[in-house]
Amino acid sequence: MIDDDVARGDGGERVRLPAAALGLAVCAGADADVFFSADVEWMDYLAERKLIRTATRRDVLGTLSVDRPTQLERRLDEDLRFLTVVAALIGEAVRGRRDHQEELEQLRRENRRLEELAHCYLPDSIIGTSREMRHVYDLVQHVASGPTTVLLRGESGTGKELVAREIHARSERAKKPWVAVNCATLPEQLVESELFGHVRGAFTGAHGQRKGCFEMADGGTIFLDEVGEIPPHIQAKLLRVLQEGEIHRLGDHSTKKIDVRVIAATNVELERAIEVGKFREDLYYRLNVFPIHVPPLRERVTDITLLADHFVDKYAKIHNRSVVRISTPAIELMTSYHWPGNVRELENCISRAVLLTKDGVIRQHQLPPTLQTGRSSGTAQKGSFNDMMMAFEREILLEAMKDASGNQAKAARVLKTTPRILGYALRRHGLLDRFSR
Repeated sequence: MIDDDVARGDGGERVRLPAAALGLAVCAGADADVFFSADVEWMDYLAERKLIRTATRRDVLGTLSVDRPTQLERRLDEDLRFLTVVAALIGEAVRGRRDHQEELEQLRRENRRLEELAHCYLPDSIIGTSREMRHVYDLVQHVASGPTTVLLRGESGTGKELVAREIHARSERAKKPWVAVNCATLPEQLVESELFGHVRGAFTGAHGQRKGCFEMADGGTIFLDEVGEIPPHIQAKLLRVLQEGEIHRLGDHSTKKIDVRVIAATNVELERAIEVGKFREDLYYRLNVFPIHVPPLRERVTDITLLADHFVDKYAKIHNRSVVRISTPAIELMTSYHWPGNVRELENCISRAVLLTKDGVIRQHQLPPTLQTGRSSGTAQKGSFNDMMMAFEREILLEAMKDASGNQAKAARVLKTTPRILGYALRRHGLLDRFSR
């Protein structure tokens, strides 16, 4: 409490204020803390003795100060009340102007973002406008024109082949051959023949010469899906193709030069495969020239409705159904699901729902059980946390004892506990007499 021109320090000493100069922190609200000051040196003096109370509001806008000659007949609290009102009015005006400027700046940023989107490259063959996918499109646009080897990484079902096709379509090889090979589906004994070809008599059943996938893609692009599944003995030959640009047909003594752009894709951690000896490190570096990560569907939630609408149109035509919309609860269910199968799983869900709908509206109960929650299916658990935990424990005990044919020792080993602790748990749930052994 400041009385007239006298103040007290944090130690209780009385300090006389020269010239009684009054300053007021101007805040965005009316509740402003005040301090007294005469000049910079005096403010430092007061700050050291904690006579200055700094404003507690987060947005201090400035300082209002008034100099007045000492007048004993005039009390400082009158000046304080007056300046508090003035400070509040100024603070509200400043805050209003500042908020207006912030709104204008936000609108400018949004306009700039919309302009960027308008000029952003969005492929026709891929559905998605999320930030994650726009980053993928940007990388595709940069790498498409050259012959650089591209490695697409991401979970299964994210659309890596669509990205690879888009790279080929935007390249100078767009009108040249496109060959896609799923390395995981090739029989191990025929991988070399499928990729590099063979000559007549190369092996039993080779009655004629046959071109391999690399030779068929000459001049164009070859897409090696699941490249991490290629057997180790074939990886060395693939490395030679990438290094030298030539193939060696199975059973042939000569080599052939080819001009093929390689785009590979994998959903496994190749670094881990290198550590365990399943993938060649030198081949990894030859493939990983320009990596592109294709995000999983759970990381691009804003694209779910776009993809769902696309699949609704697609399968409505295939199944000759009339589907006009997806209900709001169904959309909420899809956007809250984690989609371990990514876009492929979403496509299967929509295909199923299109077949089940009867009124042209896809509803939440027509989505697969894997998407349903306790609330949407009406099976939400009720009761306290302890009750639900006890019920869960009882279920575990019943399953373990049934699998062990009532043998407590065997059930205890399965549950990795002792027969004594298991016996206590069975007794607690009233199950001990149910299993005699």
